[in-house]
Amino acid sequence: MCGRYASTRGRQELIDFFGVDVDEAGELEPDFNVAPTKPVPVVLTRDVRELHVARWGLVPFWAKEASIGARMINARVETAHEKPAFRRSFALHRCLVPADGYYEWETTEDGVKQPHFIRPADGSVLPMAGLYAVWRSPDAPGGQLLSCTVITTEATDDVGRIHDRMPMLVEPQRFAAWLDPALTHPDEVRSLLVPAAQGHLESHPVSTAVNKVTNNGPELVKPAPQVGIPSPDPLTLF
Repeated sequence: MCGRYASTRGRQELIDFFGVDVDEAGELEPDFNVAPTKPVPVVLTRDVRELHVARWGLVPFWAKEASIGARMINARVETAHEKPAFRRSFALHRCLVPADGYYEWETTEDGVKQPHFIRPADGSVLPMAGLYAVWRSPDAPGGQLLSCTVITTEATDDVGRIHDRMPMLVEPQRFAAWLDPALTHPDEVRSLLVPAAQGHLESHPVSTAVNKVTNNGPELVKPAPQVGIPSPDPLTLF
């Protein structure tokens, strides 16, 4: 799963990296501890490529309350095309969710959960595959709420020792196809998604301060001593 990540890139850097035509996000505050229901930058295409801010946790158009989104932060790539909450977005409303890297927790032999920060080895932006939805409600700002979810897949060997799931990434040469709302066939859409290549990601243990959602700052992603001896069987959440 991907339940916490860091997103600190500035607006102009994201515009340049993703080739954004229209900026609907405005200034972005760096967040080293992104948690469910927080506002996050997303890139999507309607007539042109746009940068927006969405709430993390997808709220399907048919939802009666926005609170359902807190349980919809991840969509498994194996089933997203058929699950009622995600299938419409998988066909029509795909996005990219920029990150610096993401956190996963490894259970040590003494029962302590050691957080790790996993990021691209070259320090580049991590373009996570996502889905978005527009939920219409008179109680939402402007009458509608833009929300998103991150697609996950089986973890590659180099990070699978920490957790068995990881965000699905989209390669830059496939950005246009992934964001194209005219591409709707599930098999064609799924063919655009590939796990990260071996060696593309690196990880290091970080402070348990990241466990508290209210903690934020660059110190959260800095290497920290391992808190215990890793268990041979990492905790599986999904």
